[in-house]
Amino acid sequence: MATVRRRRQDRRPIEGSSLKSKVITWEPSEEFIKNNHVINTPIQTMYIMGDLGPYGKLGHREYEHVLCTIKVDSNGVITVKPDFTGTKGAYRIELDGEKRELWKYTIENASVQVQQEEEEREQRVFRDLYSRHKEYLRGLVGSEFEMTLPGTLRLFVNGEVVSAQGYEYDNLYVHFFLELPKGWSSPAFQQLSGVTQTCATKTVGWDNVAYFCYPFTLEVFFTQEDESEDSLPQWPVLYFEVLSLDFWQRYRVEGYGSLVLPTSPGLHMLTIPTWRPVELGTVSELRRFFIGGSPELEDLTYVRIPTTFKGERLSRFGFRTKTTGSVTFRLHCLQQSRAFLETSALRQRMQSVLDRLGGFSQQSSVYSVLEAFQRARRRMQEARESLPQDLISTSASTVHQAQEP
Repeated sequence: MATVRRRRQDRRPIEGSSLKSKVITWEPSEEFIKNNHVINTPIQTMYIMGDLGPYGKLGHREYEHVLCTIKVDSNGVITVKPDFTGTKGAYRIELDGEKRELWKYTIENASVQVQQEEEEREQRVFRDLYSRHKEYLRGLVGSEFEMTLPGTLRLFVNGEVVSAQGYEYDNLYVHFFLELPKGWSSPAFQQLSGVTQTCATKTVGWDNVAYFCYPFTLEVFFTQEDESEDSLPQWPVLYFEVLSLDFWQRYRVEGYGSLVLPTSPGLHMLTIPTWRPVELGTVSELRRFFIGGSPELEDLTYVRIPTTFKGERLSRFGFRTKTTGSVTFRLHCLQQSRAFLETSALRQRMQSVLDRLGGFSQQSSVYSVLEAFQRARRRMQEARESLPQDLISTSASTVHQAQEP
């Protein structure tokens, strides 16, 4: 860019060169749009014309009409417009004038059929082209897909601090950090905290809203240490505090809040209410207004259950708070685990078994016939057992004599 000649700012275009300096075309034609939005390749064009004038007036320009346009580009692609008639009806041309003549014509492909060798060669060229394009797409995506270790769940969170609304003072900013419970870890390069920019509020309805639109990304892993433990793991918690900045660069705490990351993947819009600690009396409010100081939490995890707490009961008796505004988050959550692949494979296997069982339904008629035959045979055996033994022996001898030649 340093070698590009700088344009003179005081130079004005001359009327003769106004077309060259015309940057915007307010009323582009169809041909102009095609030429500027399609790759410009060399094209040869041939027109098939028809002279539809009356006898004695042939050769006049007003009676000439374009019946078909054939274009061939440098890639060997032939474009015929309008297309071959085929099963469609004939094209119509209606002339102006007193007689209002109507002409109909068809367009057919009268070329010789391609030879089998040429067709096979064309198919080979297409296969080669498709394989090269497939390799090109594979090169863009990459052949290596990073998988998690067995028994590990990877959680991606593409989040955004959208807005903060309903607070007392202006010029707000949000400080947040992520706490990882037992069994969770994060890569070394992952930053688990962040601070938004200071944003002035605007009046929307009854509230003063500060729109941050501050993006952040979180990547954490969960590894199950004890496989025999069937209890659900604790999910990571996002702690945040809202602060305001005054003219003298003094900050005030506007509210504390916490957010448990969603356990289901997808898009989540969450609005979290906040609170702040207060002191009794007007002195604290005067100090907050003039000096900028306010009661703060030494440990932000005190918003929920502190991480340092090991007892059974947590008492907050005497701790006074005040409800303040709320913060809106937009979270896109993604989960990756080999267990998902195994469950999907098991589901496909079950589906295939169900499909095979469904194929047996066609033989239900055969099974019903066999069952009826077994029932009839059982009844014959029961009737035979109920007959006298001498009658059975006589009938058996009779049958034996009848079988002899």
